[in-house]
Amino acid sequence: MPPYLVIHYSEIGLKGKNRAFFERHLQRNARERLAGLDVTNVERLSGRLLVTLEPGADSAAAAERLRTVPGIAYVAQAYSTPKDMGALAAGVLRALRQYPEQSPSFCTERSEVGVGAGRSVQCRSFKVETNRADKRFPLTSPQISAEIGHHVQAATGWRVDLTHPELVIHVEMLFEEAYFYMDRIPGIGGLPVGASGTVGLLLSGGIDSPVAGYYALKRGCQVIPIHFHSEPFGSWQNSQDKVRRLVMALRPYGILGKYYVVPIGEIQREIVVDAPASMRILLYRRLMVRIAEELIGREDGLALVTGESVGQVASQTLHSIRAVESVAALPILRPLVGLDKTEIVVQAKIIGTYEISIEAGDDCCQFLMPRQVVTRPALADVEAAEASLDVARLVGMGLAGARVEWT
Repeated sequence: MPPYLVIHYSEIGLKGKNRAFFERHLQRNARERLAGLDVTNVERLSGRLLVTLEPGADSAAAAERLRTVPGIAYVAQAYSTPKDMGALAAGVLRALRQYPEQSPSFCTERSEVGVGAGRSVQCRSFKVETNRADKRFPLTSPQISAEIGHHVQAATGWRVDLTHPELVIHVEMLFEEAYFYMDRIPGIGGLPVGASGTVGLLLSGGIDSPVAGYYALKRGCQVIPIHFHSEPFGSWQNSQDKVRRLVMALRPYGILGKYYVVPIGEIQREIVVDAPASMRILLYRRLMVRIAEELIGREDGLALVTGESVGQVASQTLHSIRAVESVAALPILRPLVGLDKTEIVVQAKIIGTYEISIEAGDDCCQFLMPRQVVTRPALADVEAAEASLDVARLVGMGLAGARVEWT
């Protein structure tokens, strides 16, 4: 197996003088994601990270883990050679003898002519791409590509195709060594988790909020979910179990696994008694925002994140959003604001949360749901409806019942 992994980023490269700050976060996150595997080092090199594996380590398994780490554009299983063209060409040819066995989808037509006597494949086209980070090296990138390509073509008979090749051999000429690889495993891009600060995710257990959490992670936020449930009413145990599994599903994307659960069934019952039915959902949400802000404040959080998409349901009209957000002291981020339901569902399936989200389980906002919900509330009317409630006491009840859970 290739003894190295080369990690490339994209957006981090645009950070100028702050790039090292983001690189360090990505380096830390890569180390944490590779914990338990045979990894000896994760180091920062020129515009990339290099993972050194122990002899015999499963580089494919390590690369698969890194695929979901925010901030990574792609990762590649790589070999190294001295910065000598003869050694580099020999290393490439040696790796090509084994490459078709590792990647059976490439070049399946076997032939007696090729890299290894009696055991090779006949491929139709290839090209060599070189990135010369060390500008002191006497050959330019095109010259390195041409020379390595000449050796490969002479040994295999493969045709050079610079536009639509079947195989791309990537060469990276760094300051100490040369590295090369054939396959790139795409990452999810974005920024490394932790680089943008901490946010609280209002995680309901439905389809939308886990996807919102994923997008917050991808923008470099450390995400701490906060789940409100209707205890002691309804199937609140199922709700908590769903949220625990949703948090676990987001672990590969960098979420810590820490989350808050807050029982608000008694709070909701008081709202039902003392407030107009059409305003219940908005009053529930205003209480949740106040409680969530207090909880995420304990984590030095800078914002809240919700799964709202404008106009998707009655409580997500702009009028309703304004009525809820008016009680917030922190910014409320809505990563899904421009997505429709179909797009959200597609993303939920990709990240592995969809099947959990559609399982039966009571959403606390569905508990004591009124027949009619106001869709264009005036802020003054909402505040008037809330005036009959002892808001400070209700927030205190929620905070008193809140507890921290870990997956």
